Amino acid sequence: MKTNQEAVQKARELIKSNQYVKDSDWSEAQPSPESENDFLEDHDWTEYGGWYLGIHTDENKETKGRYGFPYGDFRRLHRSGLIAAKQRSAQQGYDDLEKAIDQLLTTLDNKIDR
Repeated sequence: MKTNQEAVQKARELIKSNQYVKDSDWSEAQPSPESENDFLEDHDWTEYGGWYLGIHTDENKETKGRYGFPYGDFRRLHRSGLIAAKQRSAQQGYDDLEKAIDQLLTTLDNKIDR
């Protein structure tokens, strides 16, 4: 597993442009398999991957299995998605990914607190 730097940058841009949801139930907001398929009908794999903070490097490039740790709903970043991704990355020992997510959470929380 490696950190998807393009997704980290996209998340930063979403925070900067106020495209985030402060309070949501991630179990309700996270992309469903159907919403993933719908997104892929109109977008390429690079755009799809931009919504996932982790890359499973042993998976084929144009498969959903390559991407992990979603943080948004294909429109906005969700704070609850970042928290879920941070917890899962810590549990699975992905230290670099956890640090990147922690930095995103800090950036978001600082913006919210202003």
